[in-house]
Amino acid sequence: MEFHFSQTNEQLDAVIYQLIGLVGGVHHPQMIREMILAALKTGQENSEKADLKLMTSTLKELRYTAKVFGQYRDVRKVTIFGSARVTPDSATYQLAKSLGRSLSQAGYMVITGGGQGIMQAANEGAGCEHSFGVGIRLPFESEPNHVLQGSPRSISYKYFFNRKVAFVKEADAVALFPGGFGTLDEAMEVLTLVQTGKRYPIPLVLVDQPGGTYWSNWKQYVEKELLARNYICPDDVRLFTLVDSVKDAVQVINCFYRRYHSLRFVKNRLVIRLNSTVNAESITRWKSQFADLLEPKGEFFASSALPEEEDEPRFAHLPRLVLDFNRRNYGRLRQLIDAINEL
Repeated sequence: MEFHFSQTNEQLDAVIYQLIGLVGGVHHPQMIREMILAALKTGQENSEKADLKLMTSTLKELRYTAKVFGQYRDVRKVTIFGSARVTPDSATYQLAKSLGRSLSQAGYMVITGGGQGIMQAANEGAGCEHSFGVGIRLPFESEPNHVLQGSPRSISYKYFFNRKVAFVKEADAVALFPGGFGTLDEAMEVLTLVQTGKRYPIPLVLVDQPGGTYWSNWKQYVEKELLARNYICPDDVRLFTLVDSVKDAVQVINCFYRRYHSLRFVKNRLVIRLNSTVNAESITRWKSQFADLLEPKGEFFASSALPEEEDEPRFAHLPRLVLDFNRRNYGRLRQLIDAINEL
C-alpha cells in the first residue's frame, strides 16, 4: 500500500485518527499522525533489523527525555561539562562544586553527564533536587554518581547523539571545565550549533581555576590557527567567554538574561523576546549599528506577540523586537543581545 504524509490517504488516515482518539489525551494529533506514518514507511522500506532497532531506541530515548525535562520547562538550566577523571581533592573539582552551588542558589538547575569528576562535583554543589544526570551506558561507566542514584531526573542513554540532544536542547547556558576528548568534543559541538544557528544563542562559559592555562591555550589555538586562516569569522570568538572564578561564570549567565529572554523565528523573521521594554532611540541606534544583520531593506522594530506565537501563551506578555535577520552571522547576533542587555 502506497501512502503519503499529505492528508490524502483517506482510509489509512481515518484509521490512524481513530487510533489517536481511542488512546485519548494526545496533543498535536497531526504531528503524531506523521510519526505513525514515518514508522509505517520505515517498516515498508527497510528490512534491516539493526536500522529499525536504532530508530526505535532513538524515539524511545527522546520521548523519555521530553517527559523528564517537561515539568521543568520554566526553570533555566546550565549544562556543565568537564573531565570525569578529576578527583575531589583537586582545585578544579572544588571549583565545579562551588559553581553548582552558586547556580542553584541563583535559581538554576544543572545538567551533567551524571558520572564522576566534574560531573559529580557540580551535582554535589547543586544538590539532587536541582540536578539532572544524562548518562551514557558504557562498560566502564554504567552507574550515575552518588548524588543522582535513584533520582527521577537521571537518564541513561544508549546512544551518544541522543544524549547530546538533551545536553544542548535543554540548556539555557553551558559551562565547560578542563577535560579530555569528550569535553573538547562537547565544546566544539555546542560552538558549531550556535555558530550555525542550529541552537539559538546561549552563554558558553569556559571555566578554569585562577592561573590555569587550559582554556587560554585553547583560545590561542583558535585565534592563531582558525581565525588567522579565515576558517572562522572574527565575530565567532564572541560566542564564548573565558572566566577563572565562579562569580564571573554566574555573572556572565545572569547578564545574558538580564533583559533578553528568548527568541524564535516566525516565518522568515526573527522575534527576540525581552524581559522589559526598550526605548525607541535604542532601537533606531541598533538598526543602524547592526544593519549587517538585516536582509536588504530589512526591518527592525518593536512589537507585541505575533499571531503565530499563540502556541506559546506563557510568553505572550513579553515585549518583542522583530527583525529580518539574514541567518548568517550568529556572532553578531550575540553582540546585539549583549547590547540589549547593556541598555
